[in-house]
Amino acid sequence: MDRLDVMRLFIRVVESGSFSKAARAANIAQPTVSKHIAALEERLGAQLLRRTPRGLGLTGEGQDYYESAVRLLEDIDTAEARIGKRQIAPSGTIRVALSAGFGRMFVVPRLPEFFAAYPDVTLDLDITERHVNLIEDGIDVAIRIGNLSDSTLVARRIGSTAFATAATPSYLEKHGEPKTPDDLEKHACVIFLFHGAARPWHFHTPSGPVSFEPKGPIRSNDGEHLRAAVLAGLGIGHNASWLYADDIESGTLVHILRDFAPATLPINAVHPAGRRPTGKVKVLTDFLTDIFAENPHLRVR
Repeated sequence: MDRLDVMRLFIRVVESGSFSKAARAANIAQPTVSKHIAALEERLGAQLLRRTPRGLGLTGEGQDYYESAVRLLEDIDTAEARIGKRQIAPSGTIRVALSAGFGRMFVVPRLPEFFAAYPDVTLDLDITERHVNLIEDGIDVAIRIGNLSDSTLVARRIGSTAFATAATPSYLEKHGEPKTPDDLEKHACVIFLFHGAARPWHFHTPSGPVSFEPKGPIRSNDGEHLRAAVLAGLGIGHNASWLYADDIESGTLVHILRDFAPATLPINAVHPAGRRPTGKVKVLTDFLTDIFAENPHLRVR
């Protein structure tokens, strides 16, 4: 490894807090990581890392070197991105984390346009409904729907989504149509699982926002399976409006509880704090922002 690669490896060790996690993210063996960090400390003549009860910690010299390395690599990335806009087309691999249904419906169909403009870029799509650790998993950018609670991430808003509550006409004919969120207590619900837990449904009422804990015969962490369950008449669904938009427009599903719809949620492109997006990540983020702006269910509101 050259000096810059070792710097990047050191930063990954610090931010992941583990040699093994840094090795997995860099796709190299753990002993190789240890060897490079030891060689770095020997070259600098200073101990940079120390073991603590909670894992790895930085010495005073290590903190100084970490901050300097982050600034230096950010400056290099910024310079390359700035010059690249004028002279060099973006190239290389971008690792992108996004959910299955959203990616299949709105990202992948538009990628021919992206590759026509940037033929030297390769996309690795990490498909998951979970919020992965961007550093540990070596993700360059993640597309996330909803408000962010992780302060270690930097977000750029690239779209937004409303929510829709829907069911088939046959389900509503058999079980009746709920007129308020309270009526959902009498109904079967198709439930979204997030990190193994059922996500509550949120509504806006004249007296303020309310949450409802759905109960029903089927739960899934995948949006397309939830849509399939609602279409099969297994219960009422409450998800991002784009998931049901075509079905509601065709009459296959009925949009219910419209007057109680919750506020829209942001769609963000996120990356770790302290890391400026590279030129190739920025062109991808710009592209997604533009295509989402064309869709009434995804544009920023």
